[in-house]
Amino acid sequence: MKDNSKIISQLTLEEKAELVSGKDFWYTAKIPGKLDSIMMTDGPSGLRKQINDPAGLSLNNSVEAVCFPASALTACSFDRCALNQLGENLGTAAKAEGVSILLGPGINLKRSPLAGRNFEYFSEDPYLAGELATEYVKGVQSEGVGVSVKHFAANNRENKRFTMSSNIDERTLREMYLSAFEKVVKKAHPATLMCSYNKINGIPSAQNKWLLSDVLRNQWGFHGLVMSDWGAVSDHAESIKAGLDLEMPGKGKLSVDEVVDAVRNGTLSEEELDVSVNRVINMVSKFSLHRQDSVDYDLEKQHEFSRKLAADSFVLLKNENQILPINETEKIAVVGQLAANPRYQASGSSHVNAYKLVTPLDRLEKEKINYSYDEGYNLSSDNDDHDLLDSALTASKQADKVIIFAGYPESMESEGYDKEGINLPKNQTNLINQICEVNDNVIVVLQNGSAVTMPWINKVGAVLETYLTGEAVGEATWDVLTGRVNPSGKLAESFPLRIEDTPSYLTFNANPEAEDYREGVFVGYRYYEKKNMPVLFPFGHGLSYTSFEFGNMNVDVESNNVNVDVDVTNTGDFPGKCVVETYVSNMTSKIEKPKKILADFDKVYLNAGETQRIHMVLEKREFSWYNSESGDWQLDNGQYIISVGQSSSTANLMSDINLDWNKAKLDKVSDSTYIGDIVKRPEFKDEMINLGLKDIYDGLVNGTPESKMFSNMPLRAATTMGVSPEDIQKIISGLNKI
Repeated sequence: MKDNSKIISQLTLEEKAELVSGKDFWYTAKIPGKLDSIMMTDGPSGLRKQINDPAGLSLNNSVEAVCFPASALTACSFDRCALNQLGENLGTAAKAEGVSILLGPGINLKRSPLAGRNFEYFSEDPYLAGELATEYVKGVQSEGVGVSVKHFAANNRENKRFTMSSNIDERTLREMYLSAFEKVVKKAHPATLMCSYNKINGIPSAQNKWLLSDVLRNQWGFHGLVMSDWGAVSDHAESIKAGLDLEMPGKGKLSVDEVVDAVRNGTLSEEELDVSVNRVINMVSKFSLHRQDSVDYDLEKQHEFSRKLAADSFVLLKNENQILPINETEKIAVVGQLAANPRYQASGSSHVNAYKLVTPLDRLEKEKINYSYDEGYNLSSDNDDHDLLDSALTASKQADKVIIFAGYPESMESEGYDKEGINLPKNQTNLINQICEVNDNVIVVLQNGSAVTMPWINKVGAVLETYLTGEAVGEATWDVLTGRVNPSGKLAESFPLRIEDTPSYLTFNANPEAEDYREGVFVGYRYYEKKNMPVLFPFGHGLSYTSFEFGNMNVDVESNNVNVDVDVTNTGDFPGKCVVETYVSNMTSKIEKPKKILADFDKVYLNAGETQRIHMVLEKREFSWYNSESGDWQLDNGQYIISVGQSSSTANLMSDINLDWNKAKLDKVSDSTYIGDIVKRPEFKDEMINLGLKDIYDGLVNGTPESKMFSNMPLRAATTMGVSPEDIQKIISGLNKI
């Protein structure tokens, strides 16, 4: 990090206080003759640069920009390259508009499908979220625009988000909720991180020295700037001392006076303030964009990229009897108000003034499809409109196939509040059920921000999950429905059968003041797989119009990683993309652990009949767990299973490996050490024989119920078997000399 002590020495205390306080909603402070200001703006899925009143807050009044798919959808691409290209497109738009820092991506985990902001986050899996976010950040910053990765950390609920405490044990926090941030920091070097509103174990994130300084900077080596989420700072001086550098937005003179007064009364030292001032100067200097406010760039080209990214991310959840793709000879009944008024983007800070919205109904005019259209339901209500329903039923009876557009209205999920359930509105569910009574070929196209239940799943022929598609929603949807694009997306979150099945159901929003993460590391598929619990659709699931087979798997253990090679063959009649998912099962460590975790993935395009060999490298971290007692990541020698497949529940191509990466280290023995933990050590047998206790040793290893009972007793209890206390101490002494 550059030392700006010369510039800092020329600043007054008031000027320093101005620099660590945002000038307004979107700009840093300008110090005339010394430092320019820079602009930052929302933009995880499209630039939201405000116009007319850029100093205030307006969620809708912004420059025209391409609205890309939300992260809930792009994560389903399982495509690192695509996320890098998305980042480049966003960086180009920001640079053209004179924006220096793009606020995003959001990489918090999807702990519960009820969380209101899930559409803005990638996944329930930290490995997938970290890998995709890393490429996104690299893409944006390759254009000379910085990012602010958010929300650091454990922001997994919207209700009372400004004050609630996320209460999490350290192992869970490290393995699940910090892991993606750690990867992005170490591999992509983001310009900034944005701290979250919530507390972590009772300490506000903005004032959490352990989080912002000890972990982020001292352990991970982060050299960038930490800014607050908008309005997250309650004690400016304490936040600076903890490692927060920039309060956003500033409160004008009030913010400046808070800092100045804290320095003058000794609450905050000027040296501590200078550290944050130095980071602000570094950020402004590196990401200042010296150009006019607006420069033309190719929005049409970005729109086409958005269309392709969306189509390549859609998840075909079901396709019974190959009901999809549709063809020109079929008469299609299109039903659902969401076809005409699609839910294509998120609400709140992610809202974009779309450059060119193309609805599914708009696009139908350019498709060679014989269709009729009926609204079917009213988005503003969950009650049946009988006129709309009757008209849709009449059309459905006369059609070869029915395509129903269904999903969550905007009022059901948004930043700022959590959802009350994961069922579709009643009128949509009733519509689907009644149309299935009059037509056997029903296709449901979903528009939603997160998982949804499907009580009608066994009645419909196909389900296409499109999440929040972005402005090219109409084009991308018909690209897949007609087969111009073969779907290749995979679910980045599990779809439960019901909300009661979710691992956080008992605790989510149960306490307005605190969220207790009692499920620990068992989030999403880690929970369902461990419990052998059925789900509607598993993590990683997604169908294609073709079929793929995996084979000829080879696993090679090297000194620092594990190489996995596998053949992938397109065994169907259509070209398509296949996602290869690789999981690790830890069969060794004596801890509570998931059945398997995602450890790598790749995406490959294959023509019909083509075979390619895929190579993946699993790093040590994917075999490790966080030991909160030692304060470090721990890798245990022993057996692990590598499994490869097309979802978490169908990774059936397996290989056992034994890792011997660590120097053997025997635990110190005491009279509290359990007999079962030492009975297999050859030196224990030797000690017992030397002491004339061979008969007792034989009784411990003969497999009888008595031997199993004694194995579950501490060594001091060996007196019940006739071993004297003196001999027990000799055994302990002998074993600890080894």
